[in-house]
Amino acid sequence: MNASTRYNRQMILPEIGEKGQEKLAKAKVLVIGAGGLGAAVLPYLAAAGVGEIGIADHDVIEISNLQRQVIYTTAAVGKYKADESKLMLEALNPLVKVNSIAERLAAHNAISLFENYDIIVDATDSLAVKYLINDACLVTNKPMVYGSVFRFEGQVSVFNYKNGPTYRCLFPEENTFAENCNDAGVVGVSVGIIGLLQAGEVLKMILETGEVLSGKLLVYSILNNEQQKYDFEKNNDIRIDSLSFEEKYKIEEDNNEIEAERILNQIDLEDVLFLDVRNPDELPEIRMKNSILIPLTELEKELENLDPDKTIYIFCQSGMRSKLALEILLKKNFKKVKSIKGGAVVLNQLLKKEKALT
Repeated sequence: MNASTRYNRQMILPEIGEKGQEKLAKAKVLVIGAGGLGAAVLPYLAAAGVGEIGIADHDVIEISNLQRQVIYTTAAVGKYKADESKLMLEALNPLVKVNSIAERLAAHNAISLFENYDIIVDATDSLAVKYLINDACLVTNKPMVYGSVFRFEGQVSVFNYKNGPTYRCLFPEENTFAENCNDAGVVGVSVGIIGLLQAGEVLKMILETGEVLSGKLLVYSILNNEQQKYDFEKNNDIRIDSLSFEEKYKIEEDNNEIEAERILNQIDLEDVLFLDVRNPDELPEIRMKNSILIPLTELEKELENLDPDKTIYIFCQSGMRSKLALEILLKKNFKKVKSIKGGAVVLNQLLKKEKALT
């Protein structure tokens, strides 16, 4: 089956046609996150014929993901989301090039990664990562398609489109303490709808048709099927270049984070504490003699249970909440604290490998 037959139903639209399909085939889109939002965005970009799609996600599939991340099967539990979603997209449309990037987005790789794509899709549920994506998009001059879901309500917007308003123009205060899907809960339909709206924004930008949600925030609730659009303006005082990006992120990352591989030999040491800030029901379960579980939402009330003289390594599910916990401890004058990169997901994999070798 050739391309014209595969894409016939959209090519008969006057807004697309052969020229529009050629634009889609030449486009390169990077999707950050292959969870609930990504599971809705990715298939429709591939089905529409977007020529090259990058999938950046360092996480592995868990059984609790399947309620909303509908591109995965039960048999895929334990495998990398980036790899599994690549297989799914290639089976859906072999005419599309798909790049699996099974690594954590961070300051050291964001700029070089973004430079290879035309449009960046934020399909994450971490506010800290959203600021990172926004700032890297400003440095590389790429538009950012934003999506966010909280319980039954979602938001969509497009930032830095043709030098338009950015994420920081809408949310200038970098308050990264907010519940994600693991903490607040989410219904799969919510992320599905918002992800589809994000995919629509990507296609409009590529095809240069319709009205892109630049300078507008769309808020949608599935409980009453109501939606509102709010206008916001660009703040010209917000400027982020490569130098300020380096200063903000790389210095913080180098000082406050540590690779899990570097601390495996400190498991069970009496002067070291591994602090798990996940909720009690989150998997994988990490068992170590010198570990303690204190959910992030309870941390400030439980500080007396932590010994400030010990070296404290903090981890959550994938490394985002641990950064917030680290900030709390630093403000409370804990000196020897670091966040474990990749969180429990990476730590569990390393512990399994070490156990297999012994």
